Amino acid sequence: MARRATPEVNAGSMADIAFLLLIFFLVTTTIEKDKGIARQLPPKEPPTDEQVKIKEKNLFIVNVNRSDQLLVEEKLMELKDIRQAAIAFLDNGGAPSGTAEYCNYCKGKRNPESSDNPDKAVISVQNDRLTSYKMYIAVQNELVAAYNFLRDRESERLYGWKFTEVTKAIDEGSFKGNLEDTQEKLENIQKLFPQKLSEAEPKKSGQ
Repeated sequence: MARRATPEVNAGSMADIAFLLLIFFLVTTTIEKDKGIARQLPPKEPPTDEQVKIKEKNLFIVNVNRSDQLLVEEKLMELKDIRQAAIAFLDNGGAPSGTAEYCNYCKGKRNPESSDNPDKAVISVQNDRLTSYKMYIAVQNELVAAYNFLRDRESERLYGWKFTEVTKAIDEGSFKGNLEDTQEKLENIQKLFPQKLSEAEPKKSGQ
């Protein structure tokens, strides 16, 4: 009895099909971008033996523990309240009238036990090593929003536009106007409320 010939599978088009599928998935797949925090690092300063001394009242301390709880100025605080607390600290203007440190544009309570002026005010954030990344980002966003609120207020008072809106338009390339003049004005606003946001080394859990 004659053997039957084994039918062959025509695989000539398999490579073409695989290639088309690869193109399809490359075109239709959405790749999520990693989210980060935009920070402009300060310029490198020459080494010096002189230690910078910061008055305790000019330091706004924010601690985030392993359970994502906030301790602000040694008091428990909800995330939703930290922005307003930071604004009150930055805008306090506690230096006495007539002194070189007096802030004539500050609209805070001018509490002598809080920050002297925005240039002296420093916000220090310390996280636990087990603090969640989500909470870390949320705290940073709220603190940056405090600076942006005050910068928007001053830019509207002085120039009639919002600092954040103009900055965004310049970054996106959609700004229409005198770019050089506007950038100089933006720098002036940044000098009124310089972003002095420092991060202490994360604590080990349990410390």
